Amino acid sequence: MDTQDLIALVLTVGGFVFMIGLGFFAGGWIERSHLQSLEERELQNHDFFVTQVKSHPGITGAGPVPKAFFAEAVISSDYLKTFLGSLRNFFGGEVMSFRTLMDRARREALQRIIAQARAEGYNAICNVRLETADIGGNTVPTGKQKPFVMCAILASATAYHRA
Repeated sequence: MDTQDLIALVLTVGGFVFMIGLGFFAGGWIERSHLQSLEERELQNHDFFVTQVKSHPGITGAGPVPKAFFAEAVISSDYLKTFLGSLRNFFGGEVMSFRTLMDRARREALQRIIAQARAEGYNAICNVRLETADIGGNTVPTGKQKPFVMCAILASATAYHRA
């Protein structure tokens, strides 16, 4: 093995280790700060009534007319989660690290709808619908593995004024 091959090997392995470390430290920090932000907003909005039923429970005649709101949240995986997910997918089983991506995206989309509704004077939402969307082409069978996993949630709800 000559010097050029050794340098190429060190750069390849070093780049891989660097990206894994970056995913561990930076990705973990970003995820923790986002989860903390979600918890703070959920505490601020604890008095906001949220339901999935199609009717308007407790609606009053006073207040603004019910209105539809829509929000979207996209959360991307970091390099470490993608690598560990690939390993887990190879050996089989549920990829737990991707579950947190879905949870964060759902919670973020719901908080965005609540913020929009509250800004317009509403205090409740009903008919909450959360749909996933494939924006990274991860469900298209191409034979190639996609470099990163992304989770997109499209949320819709009807806001109204509750007694």
